[in-house]
Amino acid sequence: MREYLPVLMFLAVAIAFAAGTIGLSSIIVPRRSNARKMSAYECGVEPVGNARARFSVKFYLVAVLFILFDIEAVFLYPWAVTFRQLGLVGLIEMMVFIVILLIGYLYLLKKRALEWD
Repeated sequence: MREYLPVLMFLAVAIAFAAGTIGLSSIIVPRRSNARKMSAYECGVEPVGNARARFSVKFYLVAVLFILFDIEAVFLYPWAVTFRQLGLVGLIEMMVFIVILLIGYLYLLKKRALEWD
């Protein structure tokens, strides 16, 4: 339990800081709402159209693919840090991982998933 004490202290400080800043801001910030403050703001231009407009599925597909490849790229950092200790087996495993990513990327290019029409 002694090993976890610094982690628990850090967690307690983080929670106290978050709760404190939210609580303090709710006390300090003045509440003066008016029609202009409550209106939607889009780059200084009056909003046009319905806020419930549907987005193309391509938008979500590109967003999910970005997150997928971004998270998979995160695995490269720990591998690079321990590269010398892993040796040839680690190199082969990472090459298999990268080939799988490359196949997925080529599939996306073939299906034109990254193109906006």
